[in-house]
Amino acid sequence: MKVLGVENLKVSTDGKIVVNGVSLHVNSGETVLLFGPNGSGKTSLAMAILGHPNYRIIGGRIYFYDRDVTEFPIEKRVSLGITAAFQFSPELKGIKLMELAREIAEKHGVSEDTLKELIEILQVSHLLNRHTNVGFSGGERKRVEILLTTLQAPKFVVFDEPDSGVDRDSILIISKAIEKMFELGLKGALIITHTGFLAKHLKANRAYVMLDHRIVCEGPAEIISDHIAKYGFDMCILKRQAGYYELA
Repeated sequence: MKVLGVENLKVSTDGKIVVNGVSLHVNSGETVLLFGPNGSGKTSLAMAILGHPNYRIIGGRIYFYDRDVTEFPIEKRVSLGITAAFQFSPELKGIKLMELAREIAEKHGVSEDTLKELIEILQVSHLLNRHTNVGFSGGERKRVEILLTTLQAPKFVVFDEPDSGVDRDSILIISKAIEKMFELGLKGALIITHTGFLAKHLKANRAYVMLDHRIVCEGPAEIISDHIAKYGFDMCILKRQAGYYELA
């Protein structure tokens, strides 16, 4: 069953087309990678999936478990189990991380034992009594974002570049946490990346490549990741020019 289905989606913001005819899907139990350089439209696609009001859908449809959610506001999509872990998380002065984590866990029925296990996996125990994200490093912020996202007990998560600007240890920790999310009930994940570092530690099923606001390649995650590591995005550009949209 498809957890997420995006069909021929066209999105605009500030009068500009930022997603142009994109189709992709995530099946139940799948982790799917979305590659692309900065400015290719990846984050705009994520915002459209989430229902951000500044990203207007002017064509195509979005489905969640075969339910058309194209016109649903962001609050309704969140209530259905769609959420995101963003690349840049805000500082919350005056709110200690442990207090926030416990409040979110209680709201979504996550046990104290699970909370403690996640804290251990993500190695954030030294941050619990500090104000959330205040003075945290880039890697610490991303691990905290994964923690707080997991505590929302989502069914589907869009991860916005969780492997960007962090060290290898943090990448390994984040990959273990995402695997734990599936154990806790996550049904599907779309991971936005332009480095592919996370793919070396996390088993992904498929991958798409986005360039110039379109999907230009798709195929097995390992093959796509290896091609990008060796050739950058040039191979995908050549494939697109030749009329091929699959990289096998």
